[in-house]
Amino acid sequence: MSLLTGRTAVITGGAQGLGFAIAELFVAEGARVVLGDVNLEATQAAVDKLGGGDVARAVRCDVTSYADIDALVDAAGAEFGSFDIMVNNAGITRDATLRKMTEEQFDQVIAVHLKGTWNGLKKAASIMREQKSGAIVNMSSISGKVGMVGQTNYSAAKAGIVGMTKAASKELAHLGVRVNAIQPGLIRSAMTEAMPQRIWDSKVAEVPMGRAGEPEEVAKVALFLASDLSSYMTGTVLEVTGGRHL
Repeated sequence: MSLLTGRTAVITGGAQGLGFAIAELFVAEGARVVLGDVNLEATQAAVDKLGGGDVARAVRCDVTSYADIDALVDAAGAEFGSFDIMVNNAGITRDATLRKMTEEQFDQVIAVHLKGTWNGLKKAASIMREQKSGAIVNMSSISGKVGMVGQTNYSAAKAGIVGMTKAASKELAHLGVRVNAIQPGLIRSAMTEAMPQRIWDSKVAEVPMGRAGEPEEVAKVALFLASDLSSYMTGTVLEVTGGRHL
């Protein structure tokens, strides 16, 4: 039997990048997935790649709206009859130095990452606490541990997700609900590969393992936290960085 046979996962930001890599691995391990993303067309295309409606569903979702999150999670029960795993992954960047960053750029990043994760956490917990089971995985970043130049908004949000994860884990542990977080480092993606080569090379040079990570390597950690392999773990933050920023 696969690790997630019979379980249903909701993944925000699931149309591409880390979210899609997580969805792909979850489906391979027997799960059904509901993908939420602001771009419904791209999300439906992701569902088609995963194998269509028997294993996946697409829902348009703006994570800054609790009503959207409410509908997204409810779709899991309506479409597949259960709700077992929540992955709060949706994110954006609006990088700028403190001097140049606008209030709007700050608010946008805080809203998507921090409020969006809180919305998903709150909705997931409301169901999981009643069924006395469930796993919630929140996506932080190594930027939330060390702080990155040009990311006062992003670093603050990702650090906040760590605190939120730890607080929620203490509230929900006695109810059989686990809450953990992942802090990826330099992961190969369309966004990171668009960096100028000199910037890319300088970042890779900071990684003791000498390379960037692949989305699948983050997905495997999400699978571990979502499955019974981590049954005695809650409130933890796992770094997937190749040793960067130890």
